[in-house]
Amino acid sequence: MDLNLLRALDALLQENSVTRAAERLGTSPAAASRTLARLRRAVGDPLLVRAGQGMVPTPRALELRDEVSALLRGCDNVLRPGAGFDAVHLQRTFTVQATDLLLTGLAGTLTDRIHAEAPHVDVVFLPEAIEGGPALRQGLVDVELGVLGHLDPEIRTQHLTEMALVGIARSGHSLFDGRITARRFAAADHIGISRLGKRLGPIDSALAERGLRRRIAVVVPSHTSAMMLARTTDFVALTLAGWLPGTISALGLRTFPVPLDLAPLELGMAWHPRNSTDPGHRWFRDHLAAAVLAPSGTEPGTQPGTQPGTESGTNPGTNPGTESAPRDSRPPSHPAPR
Repeated sequence: MDLNLLRALDALLQENSVTRAAERLGTSPAAASRTLARLRRAVGDPLLVRAGQGMVPTPRALELRDEVSALLRGCDNVLRPGAGFDAVHLQRTFTVQATDLLLTGLAGTLTDRIHAEAPHVDVVFLPEAIEGGPALRQGLVDVELGVLGHLDPEIRTQHLTEMALVGIARSGHSLFDGRITARRFAAADHIGISRLGKRLGPIDSALAERGLRRRIAVVVPSHTSAMMLARTTDFVALTLAGWLPGTISALGLRTFPVPLDLAPLELGMAWHPRNSTDPGHRWFRDHLAAAVLAPSGTEPGTQPGTQPGTESGTNPGTNPGTESAPRDSRPPSHPAPR
């Protein structure tokens, strides 16, 4: 049966009047009367009969009224994005690609948030071994999180926050015996963090502008291994400002401002546009963004970042709620959080 015919039947049964049904449908009483005649033939029942100046439904019409109304609501829900979505019934696994430093800070908060609403949702965190490839396009990854770059042109992005880089060393390091200048910072032995073994980055360019050079004594593939190494040596590493303060303190480490003019890191998330309007995926992205802005171990009322999220993949201050394919915003060999 024509869906428009069902809508006409619903209007007639709800109004018990050809004239009012015509007004509801935006048509003429004559057209509504012809539709009623067609429905009577299809159903094999008069549906509405005269009773004085009005019309009353037949027993068959009363049987159909609620059923037709429910059927139309179901049809509308099929075509309405997100209609009928209830996270408590969601059974799904979401895959997030992120650096170890980010996932260590947000995994606990994220899983607590999603399991409070959706107990059957699981999360898989992947390392950035497939970074720069078509993982989002191929569906191997649901969301990429971090400093975004080298993405396929159709990929959608959302800016989340900006975070500054800080130095980190064991609490008894001699750097803390006096003011930490660029020269004293450069004189320390450093831990490089790179999955590809790269030694140089923006820190070295900023030092070179001052005629300084640092020694990268060791290169490790992750921020976690860098912190563990720093706690037992006199090596200096880098981390994100305000991130994992409890863990840093428990490890006997201490952070300090890097005495250089460094741009903050722009953190965001990226996903393939086929998932943009999917209600479950959108729900998960909302929780992921919230976990980045309020990670585990953050002091109450504080946030590690400086600019809460705008969905654009561009600079903070753009109008929220818009999506675009991102530019490659990651400098080469950036020390964190890649």
